[in-house]
Amino acid sequence: MDATDKRILRALHAEARLTNAELAERVGLSPSPCWARVRKLEQAGVIRGYHAALDQAKLGLPDTVIIEVMTEKHDEAQLAEFESAIAAMPEVIEAWLVTGEYDYVIKAAVGGTAGYERLLREKIYRLPGVRHTRTAFGIRCLKQSYTPRPA
Repeated sequence: MDATDKRILRALHAEARLTNAELAERVGLSPSPCWARVRKLEQAGVIRGYHAALDQAKLGLPDTVIIEVMTEKHDEAQLAEFESAIAAMPEVIEAWLVTGEYDYVIKAAVGGTAGYERLLREKIYRLPGVRHTRTAFGIRCLKQSYTPRPA
């Protein structure tokens, strides 16, 4: 990856809906070589996709909660079942298997404390092996990025 590829990535990171002509102009290439580079970056897996960023509040889910989950056991079957169930929950934005006191960290979009309670009681607590949870409500988002910005 050279400096031109990095300029392409920075431009797409800032505004993924650029046309190829706009992108080419911003990075100092003609459209054909610019398109070839973007395709190469996509094929190499550097660019994994293009996504619409949705407004949680306008979807009726104004609150973000960070839920730490401790499980009873750490056998492969239980972990796989837990992970599959979490991945299928539409409220879950991100889920991570982590090191430390808790086993998982889950970021979810909810509609207030009632939405959070429904998620916890009706979904997470019903999963086998959940031992303990700890939750924090997000107060204000300071930075949100879906990928690291290329250097």
